[in-house]
Amino acid sequence: MIVVTGAAGFIASCLISRLNKAGLKDLILVDDFSRVERSLNYYNKSYSQLIERSEFVKWFEINASKIKFVYHIGARTDTTEFNRDIFNELNLNYTKSLWQICALHQIPFVYASSAATYGLGEHGYDDDETKIHLLKPLNPYGDSKNDFDKWAVQQKACPPIWLGFKFFNVYGPNEFHKGRMASVIFHSFSQINEKGFVKLFRSHNPKYSDGGQLRDFVYVKDLAEVLFFTHDNKMKNGIYNLGSGTARTFLDLAKATFSALGKEAKIEFIDTPIDIRDKYQYFTEANMAKLKNAGYSKPFTSLEEGVSDYVKNYLEGHKYY
Repeated sequence: MIVVTGAAGFIASCLISRLNKAGLKDLILVDDFSRVERSLNYYNKSYSQLIERSEFVKWFEINASKIKFVYHIGARTDTTEFNRDIFNELNLNYTKSLWQICALHQIPFVYASSAATYGLGEHGYDDDETKIHLLKPLNPYGDSKNDFDKWAVQQKACPPIWLGFKFFNVYGPNEFHKGRMASVIFHSFSQINEKGFVKLFRSHNPKYSDGGQLRDFVYVKDLAEVLFFTHDNKMKNGIYNLGSGTARTFLDLAKATFSALGKEAKIEFIDTPIDIRDKYQYFTEANMAKLKNAGYSKPFTSLEEGVSDYVKNYLEGHKYY
């Protein structure tokens, strides 16, 4: 059996689809399943059992001998949440508990870290584990992910395979439930349909034009493909970037969304809110050399191709992957 945590969420539900596609259906899905609006993310998936997040650690301790692999994707991901106790409980200590069980029973463990650990990028975007202690995340969410990364690389008792992936700006199907935390593409699609135009943040950095802020946008299907790759490929244990490896502007993103809808681009600019302006990232780009050197060779979907697939095959029909 394979465990997937965060199963009702955006990224994990897409991973489940990829596992199902490969014929892997003996899955244990873990999450807080009380949110009805997220049930469509897993209702049509093949799996063996649903287990509530709050009950899973105890279940895992008892049933570890039955588990072949763990994908720990579940986390509290709200970057506007500032209660550190929540992140310590759900992102740091919960992940430590799963790691320790996997180490004890020698179960491969793949977990979700985040590009939020890089902060403003003052130390670059290289997945160099010797630099983890230098990183300065901009919020408690980023801190919680970096705190676990730092803890992981110091452990002597480890799962036989352990891989942490720093997800960059992920977009794609199954994020309907995420509200304000959904991708800019999701919000752009809604704005275009409701108002006929898209609002983007104005640049407050003289090095960047309005809409010229750069992000590494990665399509969720590509991300799921990399995670699936780890299932049968022995990579060197450690922490890896997982982005497209190519930074693109928010203007590119907005124009691609208009193009997918067959509409002329209409874009307005608004001031970046004061409360986030001094912590706003103007550039992110994953150095993907480490993953490529580990044997992953599939190309990543271009922004235009990914946005087109997302808009035409999922957003327009409110469909799930």
